[in-house]
Amino acid sequence: MPELPDITAYISALEPRIVGQPLQHVRLASPFLLRTVQPALASAEGRVVEKLSRVGKRIAIGVEGDLWLVLHLMIAGRLHWRTADAKLAGRQSRAAFDFPNGSLVLTEAGSKHRAALHLVSGEEGLRSLDAGGIDVFTSDLNSFRAVMTAENHTLKRALTDPRLLSGIGNAYSDEILHAAQLSPILLTNKLSTDDWQRLFAATRQTLELWINRLRIEAEKAFPEKVTAFRPDMAAHGRFGLPCPRCGDKILRIRYADKETNYCARCQTSGKVLADRSLSRLLGSDWPRTLEELEALKRR
Repeated sequence: MPELPDITAYISALEPRIVGQPLQHVRLASPFLLRTVQPALASAEGRVVEKLSRVGKRIAIGVEGDLWLVLHLMIAGRLHWRTADAKLAGRQSRAAFDFPNGSLVLTEAGSKHRAALHLVSGEEGLRSLDAGGIDVFTSDLNSFRAVMTAENHTLKRALTDPRLLSGIGNAYSDEILHAAQLSPILLTNKLSTDDWQRLFAATRQTLELWINRLRIEAEKAFPEKVTAFRPDMAAHGRFGLPCPRCGDKILRIRYADKETNYCARCQTSGKVLADRSLSRLLGSDWPRTLEELEALKRR
């Protein structure tokens, strides 16, 4: 699933292409993509795009009249910039947003169509789609710690809970924990003051690193191949490969359809975590489906 750095890259690529341009038409290959009835989708057509914003892992396109088209790509949704009035060909094509200078096309691989489009009105409508997680770049250490300890969860769960932190998922949580040299199964009420300082710094630095990298790429060309698995990541997706810090092999914990990657030497004092038993531990501390995770709202 595209996370905060990926969403930021998409927005950087879209801003020079569609801000100031009229949204001429929205074409849906499947009516299931649209999850709202009012306002009517046609009411957004013909309006000029005024700004873009991020709501968690969603991309919000603001048009005249304070209307917002909000895209949630979920796991397999991706955006592509095509020539004007590009055809919606193939089973993966889900929608096209037509502008005078090109079409923004949404595709979704696989048979489980989870991507979603909402059309909402005003800031209140946008807030209704926000799970409530804080932005780590506008928070301080104390507020970060307070949010993360509101409930006692594993660090892996806490980092990816949209009620707590905005925009972090499976991939970048692995990278953050590797940078902070902390175990993914360490419970939030067990962290020392030094641990919290390292985790907060690692969260900011890791996200900033990847935001800058992906933004530079997006300035050169539209990000057509957004992926959670990048060869220059430190831990995520690197099972069996050497840790860039110590050289030991990256290990993994598998649970449901997810996988957590970590370095035993750097993160667990050399202890290899038992995959089967810890899968049960993480599974009990994790929503059973992606939909359950994304539907979490701060109580």
